[in-house]
Amino acid sequence: MLPAVVLAFLFASAPRAAAVQTSSVLHIKVVLADAGRPVPVPHCALLVSDNPASAPPRRVVTAADGTADVRLPPGNYTVESDRPVAFHGKAYQWTKIVDIAAGREAVLELTAENADTETAAAGTNASSARLEADPSFLLTEWQDSVVGLWTATTHASGFVIAANGLVATTQRAIGGATSVEVQLTPELKVAGTVLVADAARDVALLWIDPAVSRSVKPVPLGCGESARAPVADGQAIFTISVPLRQEKGITPGSVTRVEPHAIMSDFILPTGSAGGPVFAAGGNMVGVTSVLEDKEERLHGDTRVVRIEGLCDVVASAEKMMKDVAPPPAAHLPVEPPGPFPIDALKEATKQRAGNLSPYQMSASDFDLAFITPVMTYSAQYQSDQARRRERTKGTPGAGADQAVVRPLLDFGNWSEYVGDFPPALLVRATPKMVEGFWTKVARGAAQTQGVSVPSIKHFKSGFSRMRAFCGDAEVTAIHPFKVEQRVSDTETIAEGLYVFDPRAFGPQCATVKIVLYSEKEPDKGDTRVVDPKVVEQIWQDFAPYRATR
Repeated sequence: MLPAVVLAFLFASAPRAAAVQTSSVLHIKVVLADAGRPVPVPHCALLVSDNPASAPPRRVVTAADGTADVRLPPGNYTVESDRPVAFHGKAYQWTKIVDIAAGREAVLELTAENADTETAAAGTNASSARLEADPSFLLTEWQDSVVGLWTATTHASGFVIAANGLVATTQRAIGGATSVEVQLTPELKVAGTVLVADAARDVALLWIDPAVSRSVKPVPLGCGESARAPVADGQAIFTISVPLRQEKGITPGSVTRVEPHAIMSDFILPTGSAGGPVFAAGGNMVGVTSVLEDKEERLHGDTRVVRIEGLCDVVASAEKMMKDVAPPPAAHLPVEPPGPFPIDALKEATKQRAGNLSPYQMSASDFDLAFITPVMTYSAQYQSDQARRRERTKGTPGAGADQAVVRPLLDFGNWSEYVGDFPPALLVRATPKMVEGFWTKVARGAAQTQGVSVPSIKHFKSGFSRMRAFCGDAEVTAIHPFKVEQRVSDTETIAEGLYVFDPRAFGPQCATVKIVLYSEKEPDKGDTRVVDPKVVEQIWQDFAPYRATR
């Protein structure tokens, strides 16, 4: 016979176990509307209590997408707002009764239609939650309006400011580019024309196809407002940006110094993300993130924010220029392939290469060409890491030699971080050849007749201008027509070409693959080279693991 204590424990536990087994999930979603578009309400605090009340209310908070799940035993419950939500001049709060049945999920959607609503002037107080001031709402509200910008040498952020196709950024973010590729989504990229690049104000305005921009809600600049809230030291601010090969995100920060034409902040921006809009905690826009160029600015470690007034000063002139400038092309441009290259396949390929890292190469009149796949860059990175580890732990002689072998596959100048992410794409690199000048040869020959040995002094033949590629007779447009800026001296750089192509662009479907190269010295004279079919086959095989995942 079981002891009485054990029996008492079993009887006491049975109701609790049954409650756990029969509990259900209540799915709560809080969503308002802005110009007909649903807007999730993040961080909305709700109180859930049973009827009749047997315990203090349970407090739940919605996530960034406006949803919250709560597990409840069967019964009747009241779900009510912990505090009102203020949005666009109105205050919303809810009190709803729901029934929870055993083993069945329930859904409760809280909207403007089923809320108790009053004007924000009467309903907003110190305990109200203003939706526009929530950083998560800022990202939800404006992330579609913030775009990625690609030039030959830089990546930056920008944002749509008008339905006519105007896109704003900072001049320092895009440099001296006259045309920019504007990426609105991972699947949509179009050409953009630079209308205004004002170095003094550090603002730039681009123009894209209005048919594309009409689907995006413009970020309001508030240029016509007579009074603008001042920006103060220590004030909380937020920026939305598109980092290089990363998802859009919001970065919090604060004002560290206010200057006449700029705001200095403690933003820590991801690589290639300058040019995004900056908002105050109330949701109003105050500026645009920029790039530090002055040594004094870099020493402080701050991030520069161009004040909104500088942008407003040039909007009208840009709109006037639209009348005299050809509209930007409406065609959609190639985008990067979806998904990563399978890492396991890269690891296996690294083993099979057994130290053979040389890219597939060919030569032209003024350039050396290298065809580089993710297999090569991953293997180079792996062997470089292994060499450093040996040097650090054992001091192995000759470890530096490994580094010398892999350096050409790791050093891509201003695009090193892009390549270091192993994008699933073919890279075609055109490096200018080095030659010895005629008079340098004569002088060296004269010195040798006198018994003096002088080493050859070489210089680059010409910088890279552009590249065209053909699969048979069909021209293949590059995903990115990059240039790598290599420093020759303290005052001089030389341009290499680094074109990014879809991994399926060149393969068995091409009767021939041709590359046409143009130099800065002769920008209109193309040098056409046919790629060895064996090289095309090797490239195709390198991408077989990636194609298998699509």
